[in-house]
Amino acid sequence: MSDKTSTATVLEFLDDNRDAMLQMLKTVVNIDSPSFHLPGLEAVATTLCDFLGQYGIGSEVIVNPVYGDAYRLSLPGEQDDGHVLLMGHRDTVFPIGEVVRRPFSIVGDRAYGPGVADMKGGLVVNTFVMAALSQLESRKRSIVCLFTSDEEIASPSSLELIKAQAFGARAVFNSEPGRPFGNVVVGRKGAKFLRIDVTGKAAHSGSAFSDGASAIGALAKKITALHALTNLERGVTLNVGVIGGGNTLNTVAPDAFGEMDFRYIDPGDRESVFRQIEGIVGECGVDGTNAVLKVTGEFLPLKNSATNQGLYQLYHDTAMTLGLDIGSEISGGCADSGAAAATGAPTLCGTGPVGGHSHAPTEYIEIATLAQRAKAMAATILNL
Repeated sequence: MSDKTSTATVLEFLDDNRDAMLQMLKTVVNIDSPSFHLPGLEAVATTLCDFLGQYGIGSEVIVNPVYGDAYRLSLPGEQDDGHVLLMGHRDTVFPIGEVVRRPFSIVGDRAYGPGVADMKGGLVVNTFVMAALSQLESRKRSIVCLFTSDEEIASPSSLELIKAQAFGARAVFNSEPGRPFGNVVVGRKGAKFLRIDVTGKAAHSGSAFSDGASAIGALAKKITALHALTNLERGVTLNVGVIGGGNTLNTVAPDAFGEMDFRYIDPGDRESVFRQIEGIVGECGVDGTNAVLKVTGEFLPLKNSATNQGLYQLYHDTAMTLGLDIGSEISGGCADSGAAAATGAPTLCGTGPVGGHSHAPTEYIEIATLAQRAKAMAATILNL
């Protein structure tokens, strides 16, 4: 177990900085940072990194001019048997101008605003945990903090970076929002995001119907077959959620497209079901049409493994000493924690403040849990 004096120092720092945490949350929530909006993503990073710079924690910039830079910060440790990784993404799903329409606000015990839960509250937790741990003269393990930029679009530039930073870690904490009832997340589904483009042949739908080949007709047949692959007992779901195509109602459609979400629990289903998807898309369906399948994004699953359960148990037991009874659950949603867990590193997700209604105008966090979750994480790190 950790030295009591060290733990007391860290917890006292976090208690003393409750107001500062809330002020930082207000600052970063009031910055528009949708994916691809590089100025906003940079402004959020600057706020976090400038604060940590005051505690002597420098930042390494991993440059990406397309998706936004990532930032890596670290504190040295005495042992070399595995570091600790804190993860968080700066991008949100809300468009530019959202913070003008509904800026950060407090109503009762809750804070509201775009991205307040998903996941700017978690960024604040990670930032203050780093600052708190910097108060110690030494740490058993080195601590790495990673701020990424593109999770909401399936981390095209961050997936391999996360794997590299998680490799060999003794523990990984991904501070997505805690569940509405306070639970952390020990398992998540994996997902592939797919696009199907179908090409047909245009013709007048009245005078030359037989000369055409309907791309929409072909896509419709594929959608029916794809949805039939859903297996709820195995946690496999397929959903074509966006479709489009055609020119006019009296023209046989020369083109059509569909965008699909494929989710699974068992990594084995990732390959087997995807092969079936490829087969369905590759079938002609309607003479004179052809289709192309493209993977547009992917999240790896966070498996509810014995390794991850061990980290959760330590987190749970540590939180209990602080008066917090934090349960666990499995989520159908996806997150970057799956990429970290894929390296074999013990990984816990949902360690940010408790909140709900992510991606909605009613998104919120419970203010008291900002400091509570920071204290639970910091104490767990010291107990590793």
